[in-house]
Amino acid sequence: MEQVMRNFFLYMGKNKVATKVAKRYGMRFGASRFVAGASLNSSVNAIKKLNEKGLSVTIDHLGEFVDNAAEADEMTNHCIEAIERIAAENLDSQLSLKLTSMGLDIDSDMTMKNMRRILEAADQHNVFVTIDMEDFERCGKTIEIFTNLKREYTNIGTVLQAYLYRVAEDVEKLNDLSPNLRLVKGAYKESPKVAFPDKKDVDENFKKIIKMHLLNGNYTAIATHDDRIIEYTKKLVEEYNIPRSQFEFQMLYGICVDKQDKLLKEGFKMRVYVPYGKDWYGYFMRRLAERPANVAFVLKGMMK
Repeated sequence: MEQVMRNFFLYMGKNKVATKVAKRYGMRFGASRFVAGASLNSSVNAIKKLNEKGLSVTIDHLGEFVDNAAEADEMTNHCIEAIERIAAENLDSQLSLKLTSMGLDIDSDMTMKNMRRILEAADQHNVFVTIDMEDFERCGKTIEIFTNLKREYTNIGTVLQAYLYRVAEDVEKLNDLSPNLRLVKGAYKESPKVAFPDKKDVDENFKKIIKMHLLNGNYTAIATHDDRIIEYTKKLVEEYNIPRSQFEFQMLYGICVDKQDKLLKEGFKMRVYVPYGKDWYGYFMRRLAERPANVAFVLKGMMK
């Protein structure tokens, strides 16, 4: 039953008609738990509250299914505005973005142009930018663009997904760049031809790439809410005397807040991924697909 629900929400997350309806009617039925709001102001307020607790942040102006140059340009301007706001208010925050919102599905040259605009602003204001990983279809393109940009800019990282068979090879290929990587399990529905279908195998591969990247001496963001992966990482860094300055834990806004606080109190770097914007629907559907508890929360909100 859990897998059926997961598949349903992942399917709905890619439904363009549902996305348009969601944009029209706003964040109802519980989305506000996982999304900081529709505006940059709302995300800034969320960042300040998290920073006051000692938590670092990365913000993401949500946007999917960008299919024209004007919208990609608008998304680029949003990212630059966010960078300038982070700097102006001296916030402990980075920026995360998706290449599809920069025009990846339209034109690679456009995407590179938009990314350079963002990274120039990020350089000027000393704000780190992470390119989020999307589905397998866009994985190769994303890594190629990241590789090219990493040769030009230092303030950029990307994300690798443990459920893909190719990921260990990607970790090794990127090692020459000494990349800052966020490692995740992966939240998209993929074919068993390209991704591990069994959760147990995904978990073991996750541990494998965490160890690989840390022992390669590179900065590693372990993005997970899984207690077993967190404990594995703690033991690993202790065994190999890896300094805490070489890694951080990351979790999603509104999820496992007690765990976030606990890791912070234990002296670990803890960063919260804070999404905002009107195009929240696809992100919200993936959060529902990931954890049945999230669905229960939404249903309670609907009953109220």
